[in-house]
Amino acid sequence: MADFAGQGVVVTGGGRGIGAALARAFAAAGARVVVNDLDADAARAVAADCGGTAAPGDAASAEGLAALVGRARAALGEIDVWCANAGVAPVGGADAPAAAWASAWEVNVLAHVRAAELLLPRWLERGGGRFLATVSAAGLLTMLGSAPYAVSKHGALAFAEWLSATYRHRGVRVHALCPQGVRTDMLASTGAVGEALLAPTALDPEDVAEAALAGLREGRFLILPHPEVAEYYRVRATEPDRWINGMNRLQQGLERSEAL
Repeated sequence: MADFAGQGVVVTGGGRGIGAALARAFAAAGARVVVNDLDADAARAVAADCGGTAAPGDAASAEGLAALVGRARAALGEIDVWCANAGVAPVGGADAPAAAWASAWEVNVLAHVRAAELLLPRWLERGGGRFLATVSAAGLLTMLGSAPYAVSKHGALAFAEWLSATYRHRGVRVHALCPQGVRTDMLASTGAVGEALLAPTALDPEDVAEAALAGLREGRFLILPHPEVAEYYRVRATEPDRWINGMNRLQQGLERSEAL
């Protein structure tokens, strides 16, 4: 799909940050865009800005996703690209509240599973569809200071890999967007940890959206707006003790600086 002109695109969590940048980038490329967000005013503002359709609501629950898919199909006819971008980043470790773990699983993982369940029958019938999951580099590596985020993003990556391995030969293309720090409200919410680990190399959301569309055009599964993540991922896979030792040194540095 080298040309997005006329394509029907849905972006969840599209009211701000990476989602808003994705919506605008697809619209600029000629796509017809549905913008979803829990924040109805934000969804409407971005939709108005890019000539799209606002579809506020919950993009994680089974009921919310069914309503969103129905609304999107009514507006677009067919959904050609689904951007599973909505995400949450609760802080904490093994002692994080149960509600934080539940929210991370619902939004960061099960929302992707439930969307795919609704989208796959029609995509398989017509032999095509695109699923773009905003996974984060945390899904390839980890995120100090947030066990629920790191663990659930690994789950999001695992599901994207499974989806691609299972359905690629039937025309369903899956892409995992894995940036490190991005200048969004989510980065700001990570506080001192995010400031220390992610802010120095943080990208603007527009840079991430540009990388995402380039990755889709090139048919790449892993889309890495921060190219250095590929080397970190290689070391993690081939030299796990070296990688964990390096991450633990970062952890110790954060503790000394009282970021954690």
